[in-house]
Amino acid sequence: MVTGGSKGIGRAVALALAGAGADVAICARKMAELEPVAEEVRALGRRSFAAACDVTDGEQVSRLPAAIAEALGPIDILVNNAGASESHKFVGHPDELWARMLEINLTGVYRVCKAVVPGMIERKGGRIITIASISSKVGARYVAAYTASKHGVLGLMRALAVELNSYNITVNCICPGYVDTPMTDANVANMAARTGKPEAEIRKAIASGNPQGRLIAPEEVAAVAVMLAGEAARSITGQAINVDGGAVTF
Repeated sequence: MVTGGSKGIGRAVALALAGAGADVAICARKMAELEPVAEEVRALGRRSFAAACDVTDGEQVSRLPAAIAEALGPIDILVNNAGASESHKFVGHPDELWARMLEINLTGVYRVCKAVVPGMIERKGGRIITIASISSKVGARYVAAYTASKHGVLGLMRALAVELNSYNITVNCICPGYVDTPMTDANVANMAARTGKPEAEIRKAIASGNPQGRLIAPEEVAAVAVMLAGEAARSITGQAINVDGGAVTF
């Protein structure tokens, strides 16, 4: 099960898992954006199930595991990818922005895990992989709410890794830098609108934050997710793996 599976990292993870032999359920808020990805999964010879779900809606989330189990079977691998990124300087920071970032990026992951983990415990096995961010480890200007939410989700995953270890459930985070996705495109457009700078200049500045001087490809993040989902990674748990070109080295 991949949340936020309609585009960007989520789409890349869904396709990579299918390529590795998994049947894949994908969910996101807009069904129309999910169906093309589900078709791509099927084109790889795997079964797929698409479900419209907003991770900020507890009732929608609670219904997902049963719907997926009926369509594909129980959830063995959970990839928490749904998320959002917004920025604002701290002075005058809107309270609603703060609440929104925590609701989507932290509480949303909590809700999904709460819905899926009981089944994994019952079957005594599973993989939980959360797409966090290098903002789970370091701070930056103008992203106090986003950074707090991503630090929080890393803490949640570390706690679950300890609690679920005896059930043969591994819990890990992947911490990307800026990835070449529609979310980054939207952030670039927002910065351009607020600063008056050309988008190309902003994109270049963002890429320069990666010591390799580039944006990360979604497929690079997906490759780490496939590794963590595999049997060879059964001893890897409680970890936060950076995919950032060496920007953060811990």
